[in-house]
Amino acid sequence: MADKFLLRVTAGSSYDPTFHQLVAVNSGAPTKVQSPLCDADISVHIQNYRGLPRGSPETSRYFSQPPHTYDQYSISFSFVPHRTISGKSLVFGNDFEHPIRDRIPPGFSAAFRIVKWAIDPGLDGDVYADKPYLYGNALSSINALSVGPKVDEKDPLGGLTSDTGKDEGAITEGGFGGGQELREALDVPANAAARQKWFLGGHDRLEKWEWEEGRVYKADFFNPYLDFNEFALKLPGFSLKVLGYLGGEDYLRHVKPAASKRYVLKDKDTGEVLFVVVFTLLPKEQVEEEEAKANKSNTPKATEPGGQADPEFQPKADDLD
Repeated sequence: MADKFLLRVTAGSSYDPTFHQLVAVNSGAPTKVQSPLCDADISVHIQNYRGLPRGSPETSRYFSQPPHTYDQYSISFSFVPHRTISGKSLVFGNDFEHPIRDRIPPGFSAAFRIVKWAIDPGLDGDVYADKPYLYGNALSSINALSVGPKVDEKDPLGGLTSDTGKDEGAITEGGFGGGQELREALDVPANAAARQKWFLGGHDRLEKWEWEEGRVYKADFFNPYLDFNEFALKLPGFSLKVLGYLGGEDYLRHVKPAASKRYVLKDKDTGEVLFVVVFTLLPKEQVEEEEAKANKSNTPKATEPGGQADPEFQPKADDLD
């Protein structure tokens, strides 16, 4: 059933999808997003990618770099906050506009316990709410975090990508341009897993951290458990085909809006969004119909000598060489 759908990834500065941009998955070319809270460069990598835009690479060199050889996807980003945000306030995770309680599969509670054990012990939320959410504090949820320098307000993310406009590879834990010294001054562990565990260990540690206005941060969220090619969750000792619980093939062909999974970086205290990344599942036949209409509308019409299209014009066999 999965081969009858295509994935589309978009990113924007708000929940409103009409202001989103199409993300060039696996291209290495980041999508630039500007919001009142930050400037961000966002890259998405998906193993065995089958989706839009057409011609996207199926994989990325990202997955050939340790420790990502077994990962299935990554959302990596660089961002510069426009105002200082408390360490306890910035969260990363998933939320939804509408209830999903009627589509939560049997065994969800067990799967959620595995997710908290294997992926993010700090994950919290309410999937039975009218607007469900699952958020983790960014300091413990993000898999790799690198702290950079204060930057030029006129070009805050200049220099973070290469001269070709492409990212320079997988983000690694640490700091640069004074960021390492900042981490050490706060006693933040140098190792990624140790840093995640350390920030889970006390509320005071979160309060001491500030996402500073005008400072560069580079982050990566990844794991080997969510397979976007098969639309399946594959946890240790637990596997779940997601499509069946989204309503099945026939339902997904007609549901509006299309089924999607939304990631957000936001200030949970104010509700303000830094950026949103949306993975949307589209029926392949719907995409092909829309492409055919677009191609038809872009086809030049035959014209008369005066330059106006002749509505009666029909090509004949002897018009062709």
